[in-house]
Amino acid sequence: MIVSGSASQALAAALARELEEPLAAVEYDRFPDGELLAAVPGVADARPERAVIVAATVSSDAHLEVLQLQDAVREAGVEEVVTVVPYMGYGRQDEAFEAGHPVSARAVARAISTGTDRVVTVNPHEEAVCEYFDPTATAVDAAGRLAEPLPDDLADPVFLSPDAGAIDLAETARDAYGAGEIDYFEKTRHSGTEVEITPSGGTVAGRDVVVVDDIIATGSTMSEAVGVLRDRGVARVFVTCVHPLLARNAVTKLSRAGVEAIYGTDTIERGVSTVSVAPALASHL
Repeated sequence: MIVSGSASQALAAALARELEEPLAAVEYDRFPDGELLAAVPGVADARPERAVIVAATVSSDAHLEVLQLQDAVREAGVEEVVTVVPYMGYGRQDEAFEAGHPVSARAVARAISTGTDRVVTVNPHEEAVCEYFDPTATAVDAAGRLAEPLPDDLADPVFLSPDAGAIDLAETARDAYGAGEIDYFEKTRHSGTEVEITPSGGTVAGRDVVVVDDIIATGSTMSEAVGVLRDRGVARVFVTCVHPLLARNAVTKLSRAGVEAIYGTDTIERGVSTVSVAPALASHL
């Protein structure tokens, strides 16, 4: 049985179809004092052997929903609980920023671990956060799914990552597309406030570029990178990411920078979530 958090309803439905498992009826409510209630009223009657909870933790409320859904299916007698966290909130806080600060990724991982037998997540920003779960979480690479919505007629494409550390994402997307070169942006700091961003390798003039990243948050750095590509005579620019957080006016920033299209997955359900990670997840479930 697939059990959906409120922020992952489309992905949960897609995963249910992929696995040919029933999709549970889930109720989300809030008490007058502001406390949340996430319940699975039909699970006791269905009594499935396994419950797969699918819940992106995009907010503090979403974290609490995960804990409640885990407890609800355990209370109903489900033997195996698998928790799929397609996007892990606080996952980038994988170390203490300064003395007295928490390692927030560790704190939330420990909380989620208490109510589950397995954890599966998708392209965590730092894969080391998987070690904070008990048992260790499985990290699924869904970057290859980003090739699916791309046009078939890309002109001599370049798949470009925002830095050398993310080049594997660009390579995975390129391999799934079946053609293109790989490159990444180099950042050169000229002062405390001035940073120059340039492609590290060959020319992009007259070529289509696909920028591949794991997450786009505010879009500021990405917009600057697109501007550099425009200055170098690029043809079209497509921005792709596994996790389209796209906070505040990120879409507007990217559109104003001249992006042809933005493609994301449904790890975070947004208007640009044009492809599902359900097939990638299904192979691990």
